[in-house]
Amino acid sequence: MKNNKKNHQIKSLLLLIFLTILLSGCSVFHSSEPVSKTDFALNTVITITVYEPSEAPLLDQCMELCRDYENLFSKSIPSSDIGRINAAAGQPVEVSDETAALLEKSIYYSELSNGLFDVTIAAVDALWDFSSEAAAKNAVTPPSDAAIAAALPHVDYHNIRISGNTVTLLDPDASIDLGGIAKGYIADRLKEYLLEQNVHSAIIDLGGNILTIGHKPDGSPYHVGIKRPFDQNGDLITSVSIADQSVVTSGTYERCFTYQEKLYHHILSPSTGYPADNDLNSVSIIAASSVDCDALSTICLLSGLDNGMKLIESLPDTEAVFITKDGQLHFTNKLSK
Repeated sequence: MKNNKKNHQIKSLLLLIFLTILLSGCSVFHSSEPVSKTDFALNTVITITVYEPSEAPLLDQCMELCRDYENLFSKSIPSSDIGRINAAAGQPVEVSDETAALLEKSIYYSELSNGLFDVTIAAVDALWDFSSEAAAKNAVTPPSDAAIAAALPHVDYHNIRISGNTVTLLDPDASIDLGGIAKGYIADRLKEYLLEQNVHSAIIDLGGNILTIGHKPDGSPYHVGIKRPFDQNGDLITSVSIADQSVVTSGTYERCFTYQEKLYHHILSPSTGYPADNDLNSVSIIAASSVDCDALSTICLLSGLDNGMKLIESLPDTEAVFITKDGQLHFTNKLSK
């Protein structure tokens, strides 16, 4: 069953890559044939494409880097930094520079969003089942109100203490899940690595977290498609043109199930323990840093259209595409079409 799920994810991603290339036009191939590698890591399908064939051996190293970061950040790996923090029952844990930096970044976005973004959501997230085969068949049930109420007091980013490379969870029953920010951070690190290797044109795709290096070889921008929410064929509703930027989308149609005619999705509110319930189905953030896009897409989906739009408009060099439940597109000022 796991292999079927993985194969389905690979097929879906290859379709997205095909549609993105189709949207971008045949000019991609005028200068250099791209070379890609696809693999399964970070609990998703990842594809990295470089437009310099001589740099193809770097793709294997990028995949290894993804696995190295997974072994630091995954809450599902007991020996990871996050696994050890969660198992420490409130005792201090020495972690890598990378883990400390990512936790600091997470706290920054918790402060910016007044707690809407909170990596200690793991205590509540553990109650929900969005990823199993049963969830895909709408054969699961939401957790009880009592279970959520019992878990909510352990969701509070203020309980994370960082001193150098030492991390302590002041609440021994709290736990951390970096799923809302880790892929963006890893994409940025992969870009740094490829730039150090003198790669000038590339696309990093970590399960839909897109980050580009430079322009395409002919000097034109990349075109990244944005999926129409809940479309069974994976059709695109629009696209954005980017160069040396990232696009990250959070949507209510990803990892979800229906129970008694109500949709439940994986973007959970730290204040209620339930999925966000507002006027939005999807938010795509465009900015230079993928880690920023990753966190902001979650924050905006939790915020709703008006508050999310205000936040993005207040940030420099950051744009967004919001898709409301009525199917309408809403663009920030510089993207207005």
